[in-house]
Amino acid sequence: MNIIFMGTPEFAVPSLEILLNSHHNFSAVVTVPDKPKGRGQVLSQSDVKKFAAGHSLNILQPVSLKDPEFVNELKELSPELIVVVAFRILPKNIFKIPEFGSINLHASLLPKYRGAAPINHAIMNGERETGVTTFFLQEKVDTGNIILQKAIDISSDDTAGTLHDKLKILGAQAVMETVSLIEQYGKDTPEIKQKNSEASLAPKIFRKDCEINFESSVDEVYDFIRGLSPYPGAFTVYKGKNLKILKTVKSRWDSLKGPGRFFIKDGKLYVSTLNEFLEITELQLEGKKKMQAHEFLNGHSDMFKKFRG
Repeated sequence: MNIIFMGTPEFAVPSLEILLNSHHNFSAVVTVPDKPKGRGQVLSQSDVKKFAAGHSLNILQPVSLKDPEFVNELKELSPELIVVVAFRILPKNIFKIPEFGSINLHASLLPKYRGAAPINHAIMNGERETGVTTFFLQEKVDTGNIILQKAIDISSDDTAGTLHDKLKILGAQAVMETVSLIEQYGKDTPEIKQKNSEASLAPKIFRKDCEINFESSVDEVYDFIRGLSPYPGAFTVYKGKNLKILKTVKSRWDSLKGPGRFFIKDGKLYVSTLNEFLEITELQLEGKKKMQAHEFLNGHSDMFKKFRG
């Protein structure tokens, strides 16, 4: 099958790799343009471009998906299928080009968690299961008919980072199986319409969404922190400085001092929630690198009070 693959971040690379190692043909890989990054503003390539370039694939990097020259170039490549993994929203005149349509991989069990940050929101909301979904693209984002789903448990110590790494592998398997189904059934590929009544949203996360509310239960604060770890990072403002809290452990130690209070006890750093303390095990102070809590306390223990009971 003649495929055009579209993707940007590291999450998309396993899907591209598994298809590349199959018998299918790639006419192009589409990704974002190189962007200046860091203090030196050095041009940075997307993870998908790095992988594609390493395998001598035809790479397209349109500034605008609406550019007529880019659209015509896609048409001239005559793809039978477009596979999209973590890319931009495709205009209808693009996703309708292939004979068998265009498919997308989404990191949730649709219709739950439609949107840009499904992994983060699933953990932040205390979900115990998530998964991946492949579906045919339609004009409204993440609403297309479902082709295949694979579920996975969310463990109690998963972070957005660890779950991301699990789902990118599961997603690649789902993409491969989906392409095989389309190769077998063509336009008669089985698909299931999403139930909009069961939909939930997972919008893009901004900095303002990452501030910790310690006046929540220990479970809610714990899930909030791991759902934003390692990036963008849940934070609080402590003594005038932004303090990211990246990993915690539930202490099951009753909090009697009021929420949002930091204490050192037995060489460990704790913060109080509405009902119990959390032990902080990894954190990052504004302007500093992230550290394990015991390393941090070696140089910053004067920031916190000793616990007095």
